[in-house]
Parts: sequence; C-alpha cells; structure tokens
Amino acid sequence: MSLLLQRTEFGNPANVGRIWTKEQCNALLQEWVLNPKLRQHMDQVGHLMEQWAIQKEGANEATASAWYMAGVLHDADWDQWPDQHCKKIIEYLEGQEIDPTVIRAIASHGPRHFGVMPQSRMDQMLYALDELSGLIHAYSLLRPQGYTGMEVSGVKKRLKEKTFAANVSREEIDEACSIANLTKEELIEFIVQELTSMNQ
Repeated sequence: MSLLLQRTEFGNPANVGRIWTKEQCNALLQEWVLNPKLRQHMDQVGHLMEQWAIQKEGANEATASAWYMAGVLHDADWDQWPDQHCKKIIEYLEGQEIDPTVIRAIASHGPRHFGVMPQSRMDQMLYALDELSGLIHAYSLLRPQGYTGMEVSGVKKRLKEKTFAANVSREEIDEACSIANLTKEELIEFIVQELTSMNQ
C-alpha cells in the first residue's frame, strides 16, 4: 500500500545544485535495490530522463544530471521498504542535502498514490516516462528482437489490452500525457528509440 506523503514541500532551497554523480546514485542502488528487474526499470527511467532533458529540453550537463538522478532513484525504496515508498527515499535525500527539485520530482512520480501533483517539467516527465516505459519493456520481452523494430502501433495495441501488463495503469498514462502536454505517440516513439539504443 502506497503512503501519502501529506506534504508538498521537499528539501531545502539552499541545496539547489547539489546533485550526485552517477557513481553515487549507483552506490545507493547497490545497497537498496536487490531485485534486478526493478533495478533495470530504474536504470531505464534514469536514461530516459537524462536523454529527454538533453534532446527535448536543451538541458546543460548539470540539469541533465538532476533529471537522471530523479529517474534512477525514483523507486529506490520500493524493493526493501514498499510500505514506506516513496517516503523513505525522500527523507534520505533530504538528509543528504540534495537539490529540492530532484526530491520533488520523485515525490510527484505517482500523484494518485503520494498526493503530490507534478509541476516542473522534470516532475511531469518522470510521471510520463515511468509508467509507459514499464509497459513498453514488458512488450519487448515478448518480441524475439526485443526493442529493435518495435512500432508505435504495436505498443498502442498492447495499451488497449487491459490484461497485458495489467499492473500498469492506463489511466495514469493518460493523465501523465495530459499533464506533460504530449501525445502517447510522441512518448512511445521516444521511449522505443532510446531503449533500443540503450540495449544495443
């Protein structure tokens, strides 16, 4: 059962710009995330966030690193402390004096669960890329070539099949696309492209 955070302010504004390196993020994941499938999902979302920031938002290196950190750590506490998701990771990062924009993005990646609506572009895209990438990954596991040659139409067909990847909320995907002002087609095309290159 997800835990409502019961607050909408996170971190200290004085810590803006305090971002971990990829090595520091991975060190925490080695300790906290023992499930390789969950770790793969988090790595994928981190990659997607970083590449969206660079390619679509014109982000500099520091901003792209913040987006990566939000993506790769968003489910860090789910494996060992599901009853504290995502309260534990947020409090941990606050204790580490991490940039509040990263912490808020993590807090808003499931607004129906945590009660925090995405506001910044980083918030919006973490919500949008998280759920949809999970369904696309499930689809890749059914295909002999994985992501290679995957088409938007094939993903959309799977989206309509309520029994396929039934744990992936179609309602949340629709809501996330609306909040981010993007079509599902745009998001699917980007995710497939990036996960194809990531897995080559």
